[in-house]
Amino acid sequence: MHSLTTALCCLVPFAATAAEAPRAPSTLQDKTLVAWVALADLDQRAGSALTLDDGQSHFDGIVFGELTPRRWMPGSDSFNRTHRDQTDWPEETAGPDTFIQIAVVYADRTVTVFREGQAYASYTLSRPPQTFGPSATVLFGRRHLDAGDKENSFTGRIRDTRIYDRPLDASTLARLRPGLPEADLVPWAWWSFADEGLREKTGRFTEISLRGDVRIEGGCLVLGGKGATVITTAPGEPGARPTPVPKSWSFTGPVPEEAVRSSRLLRERFLADPYRPLYHFCVPEDMGMPGDPNGAFYHNGRYHLMYLYHRSGSGFCWGHVSSSDLVHWRHHPDAIGPGHGDEGCFSGGAFVDDDGTAYLTYWMLWGAKGIGLAQSRDPQFDVWTKLEANPVIASTEWGLTAARDAAGNTFLYGSADPSNIWKHDGRYYLLTGNLLVLDKIGRAADAPLAEQGDRLYLFASDDLRTWQYLHVFYERNPAWTDRSEDNMCPSFLPLPLRADGGPPSDKHLHLFISHNKGCQYYIGDYRDDRFFPDHHGRMTWVDNTYFAPEALRDAQGRQIMWAWLLDNPSGEKEKGWSGVYGLPRSLWLGPDGTLRLAPVAELETLRRHERSWSPLTLRDGETRSLDGVVGDACELAVTIEVGTAQRCGLKVRASPGAEEETLLYYDTARGELVFDATRSGGDGRRVIERAPCQLQPGETLNLRIFVDRSVVEVFANERQAISRRVYPTRSDSLGVALFAQDGQANFRTVRAWEMMPANPF
Repeated sequence: MHSLTTALCCLVPFAATAAEAPRAPSTLQDKTLVAWVALADLDQRAGSALTLDDGQSHFDGIVFGELTPRRWMPGSDSFNRTHRDQTDWPEETAGPDTFIQIAVVYADRTVTVFREGQAYASYTLSRPPQTFGPSATVLFGRRHLDAGDKENSFTGRIRDTRIYDRPLDASTLARLRPGLPEADLVPWAWWSFADEGLREKTGRFTEISLRGDVRIEGGCLVLGGKGATVITTAPGEPGARPTPVPKSWSFTGPVPEEAVRSSRLLRERFLADPYRPLYHFCVPEDMGMPGDPNGAFYHNGRYHLMYLYHRSGSGFCWGHVSSSDLVHWRHHPDAIGPGHGDEGCFSGGAFVDDDGTAYLTYWMLWGAKGIGLAQSRDPQFDVWTKLEANPVIASTEWGLTAARDAAGNTFLYGSADPSNIWKHDGRYYLLTGNLLVLDKIGRAADAPLAEQGDRLYLFASDDLRTWQYLHVFYERNPAWTDRSEDNMCPSFLPLPLRADGGPPSDKHLHLFISHNKGCQYYIGDYRDDRFFPDHHGRMTWVDNTYFAPEALRDAQGRQIMWAWLLDNPSGEKEKGWSGVYGLPRSLWLGPDGTLRLAPVAELETLRRHERSWSPLTLRDGETRSLDGVVGDACELAVTIEVGTAQRCGLKVRASPGAEEETLLYYDTARGELVFDATRSGGDGRRVIERAPCQLQPGETLNLRIFVDRSVVEVFANERQAISRRVYPTRSDSLGVALFAQDGQANFRTVRAWEMMPANPF
């Protein structure tokens, strides 16, 4: 899949043949407009596959069905260059999977429409064709610049469009192929969406603005109607050649104009991306792969969160954001990246010492480096300095360290993925993960039992510079995890007794991942520098989508966590961004000693336009649509008396004909919360995920569901949650409905809110 961000590439001539040819005239009168299109709907009216607009209310375009249904026509201002009687023109019959070439040729006063290189209609004007100058605008979607955002617009796919500064005949049009140049025939303007995205190949049109449901998918520009439009204009002075976008520039010199334009285009492109969330945190740009949340801490009224990403032209860095409300985030300079003894930074944690100095722990890249620390005393934590003592825990090979015990015997411990630091009885402690040790010695069939599966290694320090290895932190219980599972991305913090914090309980929570099975946790006792788990749980069950946890404690005493939703779509590098986090969850200890969890209360500030429904009883097989819900940006709160129903819950991101839908429901017989993504869209992991969630006799099912473009999260009774990504391909996959199967269920309360955007773009 090609991304619209190809529009931001250096602007160079479109091909060798064009690069060597003289530049086409900057004005047009006699001309040819050509487009290869597939209509999504033959009954659509008055959209344009390609329009040339002079900005003074004059335009020519390839328009479908404006005057007569299912007919192509040359669109124009007040129909001044349009033949009005089109009843004898052929009716279009091509289906949504069929691409056809449509061309409009203006030759003096003769206007001819061609379909697939054959004359479709022709007529004579009373005056010469409209002239378009160098300041002309090209549109795809709406007919002209004066059309409102909600007016009719083209619905379907466009593979290639061109404008020629001369009339072309039928034989020449028949030779043209989408994406391929024609010898000695240089377009005045050319968009080949399969290989250039929205980048216009001649360099004439470089300013791009997007409106509505616009995306590049399957090598095509896809327009979803309802005003969806691409608007492109030429830069600078008339006839001026575009300047390449600079590949590098400094903080001290002037900001290049092209960098400013590109930044604006990037933001607008992201705002038009149908899969980029509105209120879930996502990496602002570049590749969040891996995209772990890291280095979370709270200090002086602000929450700080780092995100791992691959910075183009640099390497693996930690981006840095902060927030006062866990919803709206300010972007800081990158905290750490390649340099000062390493070639990049992998996952780790954070810690704020008693004097207000913040520390980051990280895995130094690449090879036999080890664990590094960085510190900041800056009031905004904008400036971080790596310690000269790095690596404070040295590796002897990638991610592990060979050492000798008191008897002189060699043993291994992990020197990868450090945890947060904590302070206990005046000493500092941290943990390291075991993936590389497991890979080296723990996966063999005859591996010692102690080296199999997940484990952590404990280190202590008196000065944060010199660290001593102590011992393995806990003993694995084979009844909870199997020998294939590692322990990485560890977090270790005390659990509060309430969702809103307060004093800690006497239990600690250890969050971690196994790479093959995702996020999980232990609850247990911490004493004598060891951890004694008495409960184990998971946060992902069918795969590893909920991944790489990171947590902090705030001033209220809350423990709050994030996780990376590891279900990245295909072709995401071309989208210009990658990486989405699940909503921040508050974690606390339940009265029964098990984990409780819920979205943080601050998310309620995003609610708008509440809708509610009276109690509804659904019988076997019944479905009830919730009309008026904003289906791609909403929160739902539903209380259900399960009754005799074997399955009851909701459908979200559902198309009217159920071609696409995501099912969220309770399975009574199995006592499970279920997320069925098998028909959620055309990309991503289309699986059924089941989480244990046994209701007690007489207990109602209390669901909170969050839908945010490509993210769906469901929380049940503050005991369980499933978070996944989905990728609907249809623009009408916006429905929300209640359903019950194999019995009757009573939906006691049903509430819905539109969720306001919180991300800056």
